[in-house]
Amino acid sequence: MELMEGLLTRRSVRQYDPAKKIDKETICELIKAAQYAPTAHNKQPWEFLVVEDKEIQAHLRHIQRWTSFAKDAALVIFVCGDTDQSFSRHKDNESWSFIDVDCALATQNLLLAAHSKGIGTCYCGAAPMQRVVEDLKEYLHLPENIRPFAIVTLGYPLEEPKQPEGRYKPEKIHWGKW
Repeated sequence: MELMEGLLTRRSVRQYDPAKKIDKETICELIKAAQYAPTAHNKQPWEFLVVEDKEIQAHLRHIQRWTSFAKDAALVIFVCGDTDQSFSRHKDNESWSFIDVDCALATQNLLLAAHSKGIGTCYCGAAPMQRVVEDLKEYLHLPENIRPFAIVTLGYPLEEPKQPEGRYKPEKIHWGKW
């Protein structure tokens, strides 16, 4: 698939073929693509938790309400950030971190890489919803320094998602001034 085609045709998938699994080699290839995303100061703070346990996938809806379809996915990848590794500052009346930005970039690469292989995905947020972040940390027994950013469901789609019309809006482009 050509890059622009992939960018313009990737859609969220919420219905997966339960008979089709994703092999470990493909999963690693998708995560490799995620790890090639840009990152602030090249800190690469991301971590990836791959879960194929149907019980955990089904339970996610109790933590993040918009993940009820996760139970039918071949697997779920939790994109997490290591707060000890992120480019951040916490001093002199200034506190910020690029951890969520870095994880978002990695997540987008993951979604696009999966799409290029005919694998459907759906990005489901964890951060910045603090209750979801805390509940996932507890449920998945994550270390204190690991912040769950995204819940990504993956599987082979039961049907091709409809392509929406009118996504390109030239009126949202500002040339030289607002």
